[in-house]
Amino acid sequence: MFEISERSRRYRDELLEFMTDSVYPAESEYEREIAEAGDPHHQPQVLEQLKVEARRRGLWNLFHPDPQWGPGLSNLEYAPLAEIMGRSAIASEACNCNALDTGNIEVLSRFGTAAHHKHYLQPLLDGTMASGFAMTEPDVASSDATNIELDIRRTGDHYILNGRKWFTTNALHKNFGVLIVMGKTDKSAPTHRQQSMLVVPADAPGITIIRNLPIFGYHDREGHGELLFEDVQVPVADLLGEEGDGFAIGQARLGPGRIHHCMRALGAAERALELMCQRAQSRTTFGLPLAERSNIQDWIAESRIDIEMARLLTLNAAHLMDTVGNKQAQSAIAAIKVAVPAVALKVVDRAIQVHGGAGLTGDLPLARMYAHLRTLRLADGPDEVHKRAIARIELRKHSAPQNPDRAERIPEIAVGRQ
Repeated sequence: MFEISERSRRYRDELLEFMTDSVYPAESEYEREIAEAGDPHHQPQVLEQLKVEARRRGLWNLFHPDPQWGPGLSNLEYAPLAEIMGRSAIASEACNCNALDTGNIEVLSRFGTAAHHKHYLQPLLDGTMASGFAMTEPDVASSDATNIELDIRRTGDHYILNGRKWFTTNALHKNFGVLIVMGKTDKSAPTHRQQSMLVVPADAPGITIIRNLPIFGYHDREGHGELLFEDVQVPVADLLGEEGDGFAIGQARLGPGRIHHCMRALGAAERALELMCQRAQSRTTFGLPLAERSNIQDWIAESRIDIEMARLLTLNAAHLMDTVGNKQAQSAIAAIKVAVPAVALKVVDRAIQVHGGAGLTGDLPLARMYAHLRTLRLADGPDEVHKRAIARIELRKHSAPQNPDRAERIPEIAVGRQ
């Protein structure tokens, strides 16, 4: 149904070889370097070496759909590559395909100025800089982006920013260099024209990193910062698009990112299933290998079924984005964002159960996988927001429009494959 192109298969083969030759063997060294540094945000040298090797192999910026900035792969072509990289916590950054830099790179390449390209986009494409996206706020329900309160006020040829953000990923990264900040420039404008986005240097005076936010007790190397903005001055030239474009730019940013998140999640689920099978075959309880227990066999079979269903759902969303566009693929994108993290969590949970106490430790990637995958049910919008969007689309299909000539038409390709 979803035939992968020859070039995607070629990248897939080369990426699998890179994972086997370089990435998996580097995982323990990566953890050792961080532990010995005594700094959870240490940038391990082995990761920098992987980046050099990935670039040498041509496995660099694979995510970018514009051939000016990357290989120009479609969403469907990139999807299986994102899945492979999702098998390891370090593979995406090794190939400069890591969230959340990928989304910021696409925003800067589409909406940034020539100065933004020179000072920020190129270093991000080179993998020498890390970026943050400051949207979520602690004092409002940020799942509704219209609630965002950070104040952006123009004074002469500058904007003045005041407010608080949190869960700003990369805020503790050693290469942290730039932020894309969303706030309100006009609270009297129509609801979806109040927000704007600005490009802000990470070291701009008035920005304070209050703390790093742990995720289920884990302090991720890149960090998730709570940031305070106090009279931060930003030149008017650093506005992305026009005043009031912030909401639309945010929506444009999220579509491809959700495909990437979901395929990486499936890669983690695949690795968890492999670990589950290996453990089941190597452990004996009460006189029988775990692999011969019917409940374990059920978990393995159900995991394979769940992964295959979720993968097809995600490939369908990627196909629709490529063929009918992000807007018409909205329901499919929302569906994978609900389904895939839940499937991946279920598979990892089964793998943890089969491993017993070992599954809870840092000796295996399962516990960290679980913590990361659980956050995906909130990142880029919680499940409930996506379900709401799907329901509203479905209801519109079956409502009687007052003016049939103006009725919204959903392409058959988007309807028939939900």
